[in-house]
Amino acid sequence: MTETVKSITSPSKFYSGRNLLPKLNDYMKTYGDHAYIICDEFILERAQKEAGSAIEGAGNKAVFEKFNYECTKEEIERHRERVRGTGCNIVVGIGGGKTLDTAKATAYYEKLPVVIFPTIASTDAPCTALAVIYKKDGSFDEYLFLPKNPDIVLADVDILAAAPARFFAAGIGDALATYFEARACYQSHGDNLVLKKPSDTALGLARLCYETLLENAVNAKIAVNQKVVTKAVENTIEATIYLSGVGAESGGLAAAHAIHNGMTAVHSLHKVQHGEKVTFGLLTQLVLENAPIEELETVIQLIKDVQLPLTLEDLGVKKFEEAEWRQVAELSCADSDTMGNMPFPVTPEDVYQAIVAANAIAESYKDK
Repeated sequence: MTETVKSITSPSKFYSGRNLLPKLNDYMKTYGDHAYIICDEFILERAQKEAGSAIEGAGNKAVFEKFNYECTKEEIERHRERVRGTGCNIVVGIGGGKTLDTAKATAYYEKLPVVIFPTIASTDAPCTALAVIYKKDGSFDEYLFLPKNPDIVLADVDILAAAPARFFAAGIGDALATYFEARACYQSHGDNLVLKKPSDTALGLARLCYETLLENAVNAKIAVNQKVVTKAVENTIEATIYLSGVGAESGGLAAAHAIHNGMTAVHSLHKVQHGEKVTFGLLTQLVLENAPIEELETVIQLIKDVQLPLTLEDLGVKKFEEAEWRQVAELSCADSDTMGNMPFPVTPEDVYQAIVAANAIAESYKDK
């Protein structure tokens, strides 16, 4: 009999609150006293002033390095060399998902602890033992599966709520797919992101993520539009960063993310947020599943209410090119991707037909 091993994986510690950047040293000092901090450009100066001053004031050291926009093998190698050259003993990532993935990969290869500090709630990347590697042209390259999750994740709700509202909505879109993909993976007895089987707990966390979004996401998005933090914002951040991260990693991915990965080959979508593409991938997955109309309409209504792109035109596709979208369908069914976690066989032709149908269905709901 084949052995079945189920898993639940998560960051060692997850903290959510206010004014966490100046307190970075308090959280990281248990793991290291000489930090290599990879920062997005927009927050670099602030991080140096607030976190850097606090770290040095406590008698520790910090080296700051700007992230160069794409999580590629070349960018990871650049940071590895810099870590070795500076003698740092802990890696910190401050920024968006690609910055955080670069920090996780750098720490993994250099066998160092890692602290993750997201500045946008646009994906569930902060909590996962996974880095998504891209090619220099921005297309998907591969998943880098890591042996452990981040040591600490710090979610500063003030910083996350102050980011452009589009990023916040994109995080909702990414998290919205969590339950449906975990459900498919659970039904198919597929592999989760640590190549084990989804557990009941994993599916339960993924379901809680979905329920939390249904209860909070709309009011949270309205608050974030005004750059304020409410209880709904705090709950939604917990869902988009923690519940989605743990739910996706332990519950597994399926069609929605596989289709997203195929969509990275569409040049006109290179500036589109990860969660925005996943949202359309989710609609396509629901079409593949022939999901109940009530479920489909609930998802579509939430997409509209938080002002996520609904159709391919909304995403920026000016003209639908059949050959291009057949390529998306082919890529989404690659053996190395997660389409195989669907509870029934899926072919590239199935995916292409579902993409066309999902877009037409989305168009029909735009003005409702």
